[in-house]
Amino acid sequence: MLMTDILKSAIKDRLEARKPRVQDTRPKAALVFGAGALPGIGAAVAQRVAEGGLTVYVTGRNLEKLQASVSAIEAAGGKAKAVQVDASDRDQVDAAFAQVCADGFCLDLVVHNVGTNRPGGFLDIKPEHLEKSWRADCLSGFYVGQAAVKVFQPRGEGTLIFTGASASMRGKAMFAQFASAKAGLRAVAQSMAREFGPKGIHVAHVVVDGMVDGNRLRTLAPAWLEQQGEQGALDPAAIAESYWQLYKQHKTAWTHELDLRPFKENW
Repeated sequence: MLMTDILKSAIKDRLEARKPRVQDTRPKAALVFGAGALPGIGAAVAQRVAEGGLTVYVTGRNLEKLQASVSAIEAAGGKAKAVQVDASDRDQVDAAFAQVCADGFCLDLVVHNVGTNRPGGFLDIKPEHLEKSWRADCLSGFYVGQAAVKVFQPRGEGTLIFTGASASMRGKAMFAQFASAKAGLRAVAQSMAREFGPKGIHVAHVVVDGMVDGNRLRTLAPAWLEQQGEQGALDPAAIAESYWQLYKQHKTAWTHELDLRPFKENW
């Protein structure tokens, strides 16, 4: 039975490859999940994408923060729109994709930048905490990934980028909850890249290794950030530039996984 399923899948893939690709002449747009506040990775990515000429939809749970990002993008001459979305809710994710299409755009870039880093002792983690992290960080990536592929596949092109962390690669002490979710997201990204890369869809995973000099850290742990010294933390704008480069890569030289860290980071 398993061999039959494999053969059916292979035949289906071959038939799909022979179908003529849909040419989409609509203006291009990007959809950034977890855009957050300025400065931050999601907001910086949205700004860079807008500078590149795409209309960018910024999504997240806090509409006030999203509007601030939109205002900054528009002040710089870009085009952006805020959409309030909880990425762990499939209906809300699907609605965001539908809105981009309904507004008359060709969705060409999707970024999943969702993370709930909450360190804590292993014995203090309750099952519901572990499940909540998985839903927020991994399941949301699954929802976004499926929706993106459905949009990209008829055209045979499109870029999907997931934001990972050092926790995607290893589970450190006090980070079991976060690492389990991020490692799962990395595995999802790898599987997607291997399945849909040959079909023209670029799936990338970015390992952000180190502290990010963003709004969250500046608010919650400014002293900790200061201890890193000059250029000791990742600059969101520099991260965003790497995302843009991934998006612009030629099909003959795609990167799946990219790790970014400050030059001072011990790894």
